[in-house]
Amino acid sequence: MRLEKLLSGANIACPKNMSGIEITSIVTDSRLVREGSMFICIDGLHTDGHKFINNAVNAGASVIVMDEGRDECVGGAAAVKVLNTRRASAFLYNSWHGGPASKLKIIGITGTNGKTSIGLILRDIFKKSGKRCGYIGTVGSYSLEKRIELRSANPLANMTTPDPPELYEILAQMVEDGVEYVFLEATSHASALSKLDPIRFDVLVFTNLTRDHLDFHGSMEGYFASKAKLFERCDTAVINADDAYASAILNASLAKRNILCSCEGNLSNFSASNIRLGGGDGFSMRVRTEKTEFDVAIPLVGRFSPTNSLEAIAVAECCGIAEGELVNALRTLSPVPGRMEKVNIDKRADFSVYIDYAHTPDALENVLRSARDMTLSSMTQRGRVIVLFGCGGERDRGKRKEMGAVASKFADFVIVTSDNSRSEDPTEIIGDIYKGINKEKEHIIIVERESAIRFAVSMARSGDVILLAGKGHENYEISYRGKLPFFESDIVKDAVSKRFA
Repeated sequence: MRLEKLLSGANIACPKNMSGIEITSIVTDSRLVREGSMFICIDGLHTDGHKFINNAVNAGASVIVMDEGRDECVGGAAAVKVLNTRRASAFLYNSWHGGPASKLKIIGITGTNGKTSIGLILRDIFKKSGKRCGYIGTVGSYSLEKRIELRSANPLANMTTPDPPELYEILAQMVEDGVEYVFLEATSHASALSKLDPIRFDVLVFTNLTRDHLDFHGSMEGYFASKAKLFERCDTAVINADDAYASAILNASLAKRNILCSCEGNLSNFSASNIRLGGGDGFSMRVRTEKTEFDVAIPLVGRFSPTNSLEAIAVAECCGIAEGELVNALRTLSPVPGRMEKVNIDKRADFSVYIDYAHTPDALENVLRSARDMTLSSMTQRGRVIVLFGCGGERDRGKRKEMGAVASKFADFVIVTSDNSRSEDPTEIIGDIYKGINKEKEHIIIVERESAIRFAVSMARSGDVILLAGKGHENYEISYRGKLPFFESDIVKDAVSKRFA
């Protein structure tokens, strides 16, 4: 691609006498430079790409994109200076792939908890209404029914929102496949790092904001700012009016239309009432939209499911999904992987096991309350809530003690274990969690997660609900040994089978 065309598509002025340069590839890693490459110098979290300009030039780079104010020598390559190379990279990759961000109807979902659930609920609704859908988020990227595998150079990477080199290639693939609607989980990291800056959202959903990622953002104010920034680029905002940050998001929104949703009787455009939680069978509610009212039963579990579903309903209606199609889709929603997902175990077991991704204090409280609802709704013996959880290494240490306190408050028996300890010593992470544990309540520490799961199964009694929190859909465990396969549901089934052998 000619440099002038590439820069024009990225809204970057082409320096004089450079328009004839032919670009063969765009890279942000100097090790990937080939003859004719454009090398973008990213001042990253761990290293500064400007240090590798000479390496890139020696490898054949024809253009170096660098921050303004830098005076590094670029040798025989052409220099293009921009205010922010990280932001520029998103626009350049979008331009390189033909500007897919403007060729799709992109529905963004942002917030601490609920992004995956709402994204997959929407994908299910729109698919059942005959729409051609794509999805980008925590459980992977899909164009229609095809899973798109990422080529991340870091095998330990677990990014909900891919980096620009992959994100805009994925969107381009969706354009080629004829996708109409894309449901994209928009994270605070992606926003703060300008990955999504070329995207103007047709609809942007705000779920909630609770403590998370403060190791990266530094404060709740910084965390909020990264979310609020996204609402400067959306046509319609769908906001959870029941969240403490709802009014702040509404004030920050530059959307042409703001839609408020409430399950708690707050002033809103969409509301839910007569909510009846059915334990492990789902829930029912009466929905009032801007156009109509209807009753619906939805086969999703958890106290948070009514709110997630209501926001999805608001998105569907404003995108023109007919009421009949919407209600039919809601009644037959597929379970969300790793979100209060029930493990199908031997029928001789008179207890239940659920897997959930909860890895923040607020999310853990919500799923534990949901587990308690299940024990109270049981027609047989009321059992205990047994929770097994850990906290990720190299992540916000401040929430560890809080999660310990939440677990003690809302569970009957707490099992503290490992969860993606990465390079940290898992015993030190558990020590941080243990500071919040109520020592007068039943608890145990079992560092090795598989052993902890097997212990939970061995101690379960009639009517108990076991909640395995933290990993959810993940099928791996990350530790100092690397990223290794780890299938919680398989471990549970094996433990139950051996118990009843």
